[in-house]
Amino acid sequence: MNVVALIIVIITVAAILGILLVYYTTRYRYENKFRRWQEETWQMVEEERGKAVRDAVTQSRAVLGGKFTEQMTPYLPEFKYDPTEARFIGSPIDLIVFPGLSRGEPEEIVIMEIKTGRSAQLTPQQRKIRQLIEDGMVRWELLQKPAEAET
Repeated sequence: MNVVALIIVIITVAAILGILLVYYTTRYRYENKFRRWQEETWQMVEEERGKAVRDAVTQSRAVLGGKFTEQMTPYLPEFKYDPTEARFIGSPIDLIVFPGLSRGEPEEIVIMEIKTGRSAQLTPQQRKIRQLIEDGMVRWELLQKPAEAET
């Protein structure tokens, strides 16, 4: 009977060792796979973040370049008005030009939007403003501060 018990103990110990061996080797393999996946994912995230930063910088430079161009337009050779007669507004339109103002005789009012780039398009608000101007929906208003009571 001792031999049978000894065989059962040996088989049990061997089974436990086999189970532990399988468990730890499987765990090691999957932990290594997980670490590789994690490193690849972090690398991909860092690449995407770098790309997003580069895109943001490029977009910011384009916007700043456009703003610079808008403000410098009156001094460019293509500008057909006297630069001293142009007033920069910025938003929602870029310039208002008063031809003849420098001579003291304004002739008209020109509302101007400057666009740069290949795909430059008016915003919906700018299109609406253009339509209002074309429809004659422009008027003059004077806001006068009341005089203070004299004592």
